[in-house]
Amino acid sequence: MPCAHGFAGCVEECGQLLGETFVDFALAISHIARINLNSLETWKLMRIDPVLVAPALTALYRMWIGTMRYQDSGQLTPIRTCLNEGRPVMLAIWHEELFALTGYGTTVLPGRFATVVSDSRDGELIAQVLVRIGFVTARGSSTRGGLKALNQLRQHMLDGRIGVITVDGPRGPRQVAKDGAVYLAQKANAKLFPVRCRPSSAFVFKRSWDHFQLPRPFCTCDVHIGAPLEFAPGKMSAEDLHAGSQRLGQALHDALPGG
Repeated sequence: MPCAHGFAGCVEECGQLLGETFVDFALAISHIARINLNSLETWKLMRIDPVLVAPALTALYRMWIGTMRYQDSGQLTPIRTCLNEGRPVMLAIWHEELFALTGYGTTVLPGRFATVVSDSRDGELIAQVLVRIGFVTARGSSTRGGLKALNQLRQHMLDGRIGVITVDGPRGPRQVAKDGAVYLAQKANAKLFPVRCRPSSAFVFKRSWDHFQLPRPFCTCDVHIGAPLEFAPGKMSAEDLHAGSQRLGQALHDALPGG
């Protein structure tokens, strides 16, 4: 689904989702692989052409996801119903669950997703990987081209794609929903579904801002899709937008049994 994290010798966070930096994830993976990438600058100094790196990262991501088994207990049905009825659909996820949920999306509804990716060098690498696994991307960030990217994502949704946003990305605070998802869902008249997951086994990077989760190969991953949020048409005040984001944050919390 997703902005994104990165892969050092393995796979990129992929999503992102939306999400921000492939590089963050790359550094996280490097700790597992015992690869000595000591800082973000190390990756940047490599100056690797994203077009050259992306095919290998894509293959590694697909291999990793291919070992996992997803279970959603039929909760995807309301999303399929919306798509069949021509209703725009958005998915809201937390940044920490990007890796697993991106894989879930490409497994159950391949080629149907669109997301926002940072308009930066790191974002180009993320975009290259996402395109290869079937995503359409809109380029922009909170500091550059953000509104343009949201409008592009809205058009992708109107064209039948499922919009995906990491609502606390790209840099947190962790599990605090920002206003972009609610704003876009209201403008597109989309149903906004909160989506969570719980891998049976995962590496959790507690020193990262989001406590990023990397599911272990061959694990089972339970996916939970909450009831959709809808927003009345018309102009939203700042207070309405903030209240909607609080509703979304609570819906994401409630979607995962046991919190």
